[in-house]
Amino acid sequence: MLGREGVTKQAGVARVERLNRILRALQSASPDVEASALISEDGLMIASALPQHIDESRVAGMSATILSLGTRAAHELERGDVEEVLVRGSEGYAVMLAAGSGTLLLALATSAAKLGLIFLDMRRTVAEIKQVL
Repeated sequence: MLGREGVTKQAGVARVERLNRILRALQSASPDVEASALISEDGLMIASALPQHIDESRVAGMSATILSLGTRAAHELERGDVEEVLVRGSEGYAVMLAAGSGTLLLALATSAAKLGLIFLDMRRTVAEIKQVL
């Protein structure tokens, strides 16, 4: 028989698994999305569908830092609240969207990705994430 702590722990594990499934579904629906993660704004990994060779804690920390800098820049430049951050590199994109409840959704996309479709799929994913959180 599970005590209260065991039930709470099982519920947390089930929620993380649901979030991981949502992230994998994003990648299945968008072939140009190579990886994705749900990260707290203080730099902790909540759920991820990242390749094995990528260090989750570094990705989470860098994403939170980029979001923080984007937020500060948006306020200083009087652009309002940050809704999305886009980093374009020679090998593709890192796209971040606010996902509610102090979280952000990160997607890594190929350089050939159609960004409009990526943003659309990410917004749908955020709606699903909000239901779980």
